[in-house]
Amino acid sequence: MVPYEFYLAAYRGGSISAQDWPTAEREACATLARYKRLYTVTAPSDIVDAESMAVCAMAEALVFNAQAEAGQGAVSSASIGSVSTSYAGASGVDMSAKAQAKRVYNACALYLDIYRGCG
Repeated sequence: MVPYEFYLAAYRGGSISAQDWPTAEREACATLARYKRLYTVTAPSDIVDAESMAVCAMAEALVFNAQAEAGQGAVSSASIGSVSTSYAGASGVDMSAKAQAKRVYNACALYLDIYRGCG
């Protein structure tokens, strides 16, 4: 388990709220556990807390995928009076299942070595 405080302080994340963190972190940990069952996953010696960093990166990718699927990209405009928020659409972003899985895998591969070959 990766605490939200690690996400904020060590990873220096900020795109996932404290309320959304438990769900995103759980999904990222489950995905990493699946990678470990299927592939050889090792942490490089030069990255401190590589597995926790990978979970944070994967959580952000998972949240991005969910927001883009829901039509919520980055906030494009916000109003205070009568509380209105507009999101930039995910135009130009490939949202196929394969592309979503690739984003999460690539986020993991930033911090962990994943050997997918045989032998």
